[in-house]
Order: sequence, then structure tokens, then C-alpha cells
Amino acid sequence: MSLAPHAAPHLERLARIPKAELHLHIEGTLEPELAFELAARNGITLPYADTEALRKAYLFADLQSFLDLYYSLMAVLITEDDFEALADAYLARAAEQGVRHAEIFFDPQAHSARGVAMGTVVEGLSRALERSEERHGVSTKLIMCFLRDQSAESAMETLEAAEPYLDKIVGVGLDSAEVGNPASKFREVYEAAGALGLRKVAHAGEEGDPSYVWEALDLLGVERVDHGLRSLEDPELVARLVRDRIPLTLCPLSNVRLRAIDVLEQHPLVKMMDAGLLCTVNSDDPAYFGGYVGDTFHAVHEALGLDHERLRELARNSFVASFLDGSDEEEARRARYIAEVDAYEFDDISG
Repeated sequence: MSLAPHAAPHLERLARIPKAELHLHIEGTLEPELAFELAARNGITLPYADTEALRKAYLFADLQSFLDLYYSLMAVLITEDDFEALADAYLARAAEQGVRHAEIFFDPQAHSARGVAMGTVVEGLSRALERSEERHGVSTKLIMCFLRDQSAESAMETLEAAEPYLDKIVGVGLDSAEVGNPASKFREVYEAAGALGLRKVAHAGEEGDPSYVWEALDLLGVERVDHGLRSLEDPELVARLVRDRIPLTLCPLSNVRLRAIDVLEQHPLVKMMDAGLLCTVNSDDPAYFGGYVGDTFHAVHEALGLDHERLRELARNSFVASFLDGSDEEEARRARYIAEVDAYEFDDISG
């Protein structure tokens, strides 16, 4: 899905409301064209005849088949230049779809396992992020994720390896296969991250039941829950999330592609908003899941009947839930972005 070649002008306008993206895995923005370009640059032969054949491989059956492809394609990411190109390509696409601020996840363990050093990843990504405002009009922050299907010891080693680069990293997250890898496994590394002044988020309640969200809140001390899709199954959890204003970074297109939900029309986003939850909408791994965040706004508008004020609420929430709160300057920036949302005109589109 892409707005540029397919969407009518009024839908482009709808989807380009100013927004922050808070749940975005940079490795999940690797489009087939860039994958082949980097493979050629690095002397790697991909097991696909061409970009079209690779794009067809993106039609996976479940989370594990997605992860298998996701990690295998990372083989093309080797140098700082590769990571810079990856991030710059995402930021260009995001800017076209209304993103004004992006808090970007990366998976260092997936790269260190291939012999790619932490510094290579962070320095390469940071090159693109540091010039993003000038080049794309998008402010950025970088969040380092631990792979929950790896050991707690590996996570701690990863945090230690990141310490020389903490001026470029704002927080830590937790991703990959959820079921069987509860948050409690990572309590110690999250305590260490907190002691270093890092913000804390975690994937929870995507595949896993609400107990995974409770653990992320109570044992890891997260400030945002990534996904939280199954939170409605537990009224006490909903009350806690509402009371503490804990944001949820929902990813509707991802939920459908990974079979957490059969069709987008069944997504609980509206019920979650009606329950008073602080919901945001994000693209997760857009190269694999059929659309970037503007495409996602377009999709939920059409599938769930979200009117313009509901879309404005989601856009406003994205800035409220962001980590643009570390200084008076950042608070002022967030206020400007929210003012842009409030002033945005959808023209004469119905809805």
C-alpha cells in the first residue's frame, strides 16, 4: 500500500495530517529495491531473482515466518553507509506521509550476531537522524530494543556495549517473539537502563495475553506499551492504563498481516479509544506490512469509519505520547506540533 500511486487527492490529504511515529522498526523499512542495492554494494547474493520475487516473499503466514525473513534480509546491512541509507529512505517516506517526529527502534543483537558492531549501527543511523530536520523536516529519537527470545545476559551485554553511544540513544525497548518470553526475564536489564537515564518501553499484549502488559508495567516500569492490542480483555488493566495515561502504540496493518486480527474491520481501535485509552497508530515494519503510517491512517479511516476528529485525536495523541519532554525546548516543539494538528484542515472531505 502506498499513498503516492493509488490514493485519491482527498485521501492523501487525510493521511498527511501531522503526526509522530512511535512504533517503527528501522530494519522493517527495508524495501526490496534498497535490499538489492545494498546487496550489490556489499557483494551479497540474495536468494530471489529480482525485487518482485522478493516482494512476493513478504506474504508470510505468521509472526515467526515474518521474523525469519526479517532477520535473513538484514544480511545486506553491513556498513555505516548502509544503516544511514536505510534510515534516510524511511525518513523521506515518512515525511511524505505527514510524520513530523519519529522515535525509531533498532535491534543491535540482530546485527552483533552477524559481526556488525554496535558503533557501526548507531553511528550510521545517527548520521541520517542528525540531518533529518534539515533534510526532511522530521525530528527524531533513537530507541534500542532487546530481543526477547535471546537471553537476559545477552540483553545486559548489549546495554553495556551501548554505553559509549548513550548520547545518541534515548531509551530501550523489548521486541521479537512475545509468547514464552515474559517481561520478567528482563527486569534486571531494565533496572540498569533506568539507572542510566534511559526511557523505557516494551512490546506487550500483541500475541501475549494481558498478563504480559501487567508485567511490562509492574516489573519493567515502562512508560509506553508497544501494541497492547489485547488489553481490552482485562477491565482492570484498562482502568490502570487509563488512570496512569499509559500510551499504547498500536499497529493495525501489522496486526492483520501477522494474523492477530483476521480483517482490519475487526480491529478494536475504536473500542479502545471509547474506553479512554491513549491510543496511537503506527506502521511497525511498513516495508513488510503493506503501508507506512499515513497509509495506516487512510486504512483505519476507511475500515473503521474514523471521522476526521478521531483521526485528529490519534495524531494529537502521538505527540502527547512522544518523548518530546526532556527540556523546555522539546516541550515547546511538542506544543507546536500539536498546534499544527489542531489547525490542520481536511479540506472538503466528507467524514
